[in-house]
Amino acid sequence: MDKVYIHDKVFVPFIPYEKISQIIDGVADKINADYTRPGHDYSCPCEEDIPVLLCILHGSVMFTGELMQRLSFPVELASMKLSSYVGTSSTGVVREVMPLSTDIKGRPVIVCEDIVDTGNTIVELKKKLLEKGAKDVKICTMLLKPEVFKGRDKLDYVGAEIPNRFIVGFGLDYDELGRNLKDIYVLE
Repeated sequence: MDKVYIHDKVFVPFIPYEKISQIIDGVADKINADYTRPGHDYSCPCEEDIPVLLCILHGSVMFTGELMQRLSFPVELASMKLSSYVGTSSTGVVREVMPLSTDIKGRPVIVCEDIVDTGNTIVELKKKLLEKGAKDVKICTMLLKPEVFKGRDKLDYVGAEIPNRFIVGFGLDYDELGRNLKDIYVLE
């Protein structure tokens, strides 16, 4: 892992892909333990029993894709796009850029986020999903910044905690660039 240059910033190695993969394994194990019921026959599941795995675009694409491969029960993949960042800073205002791609009424939903910092986006999103009729909403994040997390509710599935630093790679971006990096880098 070498330094990377994105726009006007320099980023240095932070979390190698091998560690990211271990983080995803751990999250998948926790979710599988909660959703895989002994003796449940998934060969003919009722639609309302199948969780919706909600990928929050674009940052969570890589995380959601790898997580989905590790789940041992049927899921329906859905997506939506929210925005609260400009450059390296959060605006504090959550905008729905692309609406939810499927009907979630009466269905359990597992929200997949790449990173949670203040938690403001997640609080708003969970509220909106419950208003849309979700049976249950669980929040899953690859990374959490506990120093700045302001959420009252505990997150359901957290891969790893990191310091409050700006990172790119493995889906995370700086003004739309850097998502394709296999490893995660931190602002120098």
